[in-house]
Amino acid sequence: MKIHVKKHSGELVPFEPNKLKHSLTKSEASEDEVDTVFQRIQPRLYDGITTRELYELAFDLLKNHRDSYAARYSLKKALRDLGPEGFYFEKWIGKLFANAGYKTVTGKTVQGHAVTHEIDVIATKGDSMLAIECKFRNDVDAKISVTTPMYFLSRVKDIKGISFSFFETPRQFTDGWLVTNAYLTSDSISFGEYYKLNMLAWDYPAHNNIKNQVDNLDLYPVTCLTNLNGMEKSLLLKNGCILVRDLVEKPNYLEYLQTAKHQKKRILIEAQELIHSPVPEEM
Repeated sequence: MKIHVKKHSGELVPFEPNKLKHSLTKSEASEDEVDTVFQRIQPRLYDGITTRELYELAFDLLKNHRDSYAARYSLKKALRDLGPEGFYFEKWIGKLFANAGYKTVTGKTVQGHAVTHEIDVIATKGDSMLAIECKFRNDVDAKISVTTPMYFLSRVKDIKGISFSFFETPRQFTDGWLVTNAYLTSDSISFGEYYKLNMLAWDYPAHNNIKNQVDNLDLYPVTCLTNLNGMEKSLLLKNGCILVRDLVEKPNYLEYLQTAKHQKKRILIEAQELIHSPVPEEM
């Protein structure tokens, strides 16, 4: 029987075994572990299974092997958990650029030639200053239409050529970046590439997209951690713990959580495994 998977939009698409296997390998589980998980999923497939059911099944089976496997596998959902409004997504993008050597600040309003603009993230390094627009989406299959890069290009044009003082140094905006946790439509990509607009999305550009950058640089948001519940994730975010790395470097963040010491230790071990960093002997 041919198996179809129902996407969040309701669209039915053919089940692709190789695509599922590839996604499982991103968890860093061994080849044998991936095969085991894949074989255990097979008998539970049925025509019309939803992408959510398939994800939850794979997530649970990976977690049975190791918490950090499930944490890596949950990256896309973890980015959506930086919502609901995207405030913490902006903070996380600030961390992404800070990792590349930029000084960053979020949520600033500047006066352009014609109108005022709220800039989600401002990043400076050397002579460059970037205006970063963050487009956060809760919808699993959300796509950014071409009107968004069109609008953003006009905003960048309106703030260029004006001197602003950030980090005590007067400078002008040199470029803009449009960043989203969602997908870009083909028209958005065509428009952005034609006008040389910097864009970063879940799967764009092909070799340096969000998912690859996170995996390669261990910039996982704290919402990846599978041993945290929703309230605990919110508490950590509220108190400035945005990255899993933040938690590993400052385990005292765990003091904000009303949970047992052994559970805190488990959270810290998962965090350490996720970013390949040693766990302190004592907390």
